[in-house]
Amino acid sequence: MLFNSLSYLVFFPAVFLLYWWAPQKFRVPLLIVASYLFYMSWKPIYGLLLFGLTAFNFIIGRKLSKVVARNLPTRSRNLLVLGVAVNLLVLGYFKYALFSCDILGKMTAVFGLNLTPAALNIVLPLGISFFVFEFIHYLADVYKGGEPIRSFAKFNLFASFFPTQIAGPIKRYEDFAPQIDQPKRFDLATFDEGVALITHGLFKKVILADTLSIVSQTVFPHPEYLTNFDCWLGVYAFAFQIYYDFSGYTDIARGSAQLLGYKIPINFNAPYMAQSVTDFWHRWHISLSTWLRDYLFIPMGGSRGGLTATCRNLLVTMILGGLWHGAAWHFVIWGAYQGVLLLAHRIWCLVAAKSESLMQIRSSVIYKIIATVCSFHLVCLGWVLFRSEDMRLANLVLRKVLFLEALDRQTSYFALSLPTLHSHIIFQFIVPVLIAMPVLHYLISKPKWTENLLPSMKRQPIFGAVYLAVLICLLLVFSPETTPKFIYFQF
Repeated sequence: MLFNSLSYLVFFPAVFLLYWWAPQKFRVPLLIVASYLFYMSWKPIYGLLLFGLTAFNFIIGRKLSKVVARNLPTRSRNLLVLGVAVNLLVLGYFKYALFSCDILGKMTAVFGLNLTPAALNIVLPLGISFFVFEFIHYLADVYKGGEPIRSFAKFNLFASFFPTQIAGPIKRYEDFAPQIDQPKRFDLATFDEGVALITHGLFKKVILADTLSIVSQTVFPHPEYLTNFDCWLGVYAFAFQIYYDFSGYTDIARGSAQLLGYKIPINFNAPYMAQSVTDFWHRWHISLSTWLRDYLFIPMGGSRGGLTATCRNLLVTMILGGLWHGAAWHFVIWGAYQGVLLLAHRIWCLVAAKSESLMQIRSSVIYKIIATVCSFHLVCLGWVLFRSEDMRLANLVLRKVLFLEALDRQTSYFALSLPTLHSHIIFQFIVPVLIAMPVLHYLISKPKWTENLLPSMKRQPIFGAVYLAVLICLLLVFSPETTPKFIYFQF
């Protein structure tokens, strides 16, 4: 069930009305049932997988808490290892079994052997990468002395909560669990904010991301037929497509949760305004980047072992982060590329810190503008690795965008392949929006703008109502008959 589907348009209002009509004591069971219906609407059998993992982690968490309280470090460590291992094995089977078989087949073929296992018919369960990370985080925090969730119903809701079930954000139980116990009362201001978030999310997904996908789908499958300019258009299009697609999903998830009385963390903070790749990862997919920092980078040693150890830990973290996104070599290389960029920025910061003149340059406005532009384009080059189906296609696109290969063509294939005048009209509308949104975000971040304009808008709610009405009209007019799945559904 997609957030941008007709079925969700029917499902969520029904859940919303039943939720606020039901007495407090029935609301948690109602959300659990709704969450399982939401998840099982895709493949019912995988509801058993979700329930089984939930029950297993709940039992391990309770046992782990008791062992930690009795100060038995060996037993508690063994329980933690068992819990994490089972979660990773389940994730590994569904997500990496085919990838591992392919590697094994290629390795044995070098020695003239054929040890490739029989073909596996594995369908990746939706959202498994996200809820497995939530389970691991829960067990790790209980191991550190955190208070476990003692009610299975509440733990089940933490694991299955449908707004975050498929593509996050990755919740922290210490933030989510207390909200379950808080009495919920309907609040009109919260309702308005939730509706605005959902509307924004649908606008980002349906109008911006899905329209930009026309360009990226034209460019990436056949870069050999395109000019250098075509490839750059495709790279820019995908950079904004994946941002508006994923941040749109997050807005809908946050809005849906807020309408049910829950708050979930933000996942994006104007990432393309970042002045370094390090800053980019502080702004992009925040729940994942902080998870990788807290439960992978820091446990490996973090920055405590000197520059060499820090570089190793950072590179391993990003490679595994790339592999988390998908079982393919182009994701591994994308993660390694991000790791190298982070290492380069860390070394640059160490060098600049020793020079007063370099520090003055870094504080200048011109440097910040150049740093923002360069960081954006370095991220865009990484998106080539992320978006391409394999390394052969990624190599072709990179050669074009880096002008390592010229194509002697008089006419752009991209210009000839744009479908219909209707798309041209949308593009004429989208380009100003793409330019205006970062500018608007920058202005809102300024105290004077916020203090002067936003209070006046709140005093006159008609402004907000008109704005949302315009977005809804645009959705009704320009919504395509079919819309692609959210990009992060496949992870």
